[in-house]
Amino acid sequence: MKKPILTIDKLKTEAKAFCISESQINNKELFGVTDGKAVGTYVEHKFQKQLSNTYTVSIGSSAIGIDLPSEDIMTDIKVTSIKQPQSSCPFRDAKQKIFGLGYNLLVFVYEKIDNPINKTSTLRFISCSFISKERTADYTTTFRLREMIKDGANTNDIIAYLEDRNIPADDITLNNIAKQIIKNPPTQGYLTISNALQWRLQYQRIVDLNKKISGISKMI
Repeated sequence: MKKPILTIDKLKTEAKAFCISESQINNKELFGVTDGKAVGTYVEHKFQKQLSNTYTVSIGSSAIGIDLPSEDIMTDIKVTSIKQPQSSCPFRDAKQKIFGLGYNLLVFVYEKIDNPINKTSTLRFISCSFISKERTADYTTTFRLREMIKDGANTNDIIAYLEDRNIPADDITLNNIAKQIIKNPPTQGYLTISNALQWRLQYQRIVDLNKKISGISKMI
């Protein structure tokens, strides 16, 4: 029997079901594990396996950089502890901080509870969110730029602000970005993105979000 093709809606449904079922498992494999990357890899692989068993789906590799790279899904999976809900992602272009990463995010935020009596660990998922690519820019940067455009800012005003924000780009690139911003003001982003060799993405605003925002789905 042919497997159904994975869609975004089915991905959200599967993510919610995964969080509920995984939160009930006493896991010996994760007991005593303090490395967040190891926990993240475990969750990612287990969820990807669940998807592969049920759907026709393209699973990416670290070389591709996106976990679910098919054009209709184009989603990266992020798994992080509630203690510090953040992760890194490849730096491709300075514009990502302003116009978004260019792909969707599925973010699992967990609390890990070890039980020393039976030497098992439980992952309690505090939050699970799907963030559409148009919402993956930096919150403060996009908020201020949108305000500046409303206030009639010109190219030089925008360049000055981008320089103040230490957007990692040379003068020519900043000028081109400023022109693009005036022509096509950015959508309000909801991540906190810190400059580094890789982007550092922080999700606390998503975890705390308690109102409906177009492009953000909170399954948990």
